[in-house]
Amino acid sequence: QVQLVESGGGLVQPGGSLRLSCATSGSIFSFNAMGWYRQAPGKERELVATITRSSSTDYADSVKGRFTISRDSAKNTMYLQMNSLKPEDTAVYYCNAYLITPLSKTRRDYWGQGTQVTVSS
Repeated sequence: QVQLVESGGGLVQPGGSLRLSCATSGSIFSFNAMGWYRQAPGKERELVATITRSSSTDYADSVKGRFTISRDSAKNTMYLQMNSLKPEDTAVYYCNAYLITPLSKTRRDYWGQGTQVTVSS
């Protein structure tokens, strides 16, 4: 059973930084890709950043240049470094990992429990 456990959320002032962590119960290379999503009150969940098995990264336009996704294979942990935080970054951040099953070619998603990030003065 795959488990994803996030940590690192909290309250930060505008312009500040936070680093989120997502620890997996297995090898991060067992997944095709991992990523971070966020959901603000009253809004749909949106993709923030992704990192593939081959280390390609992608970001939502709203966070480009401010957020950095990375991973540590020795610790089976993915990170999201968030700098220059804005009030509109306030949301619950979710860790996601997915794999494509080899036989049926279907996508299987795994989610963490979420961690709250609040940007406010």
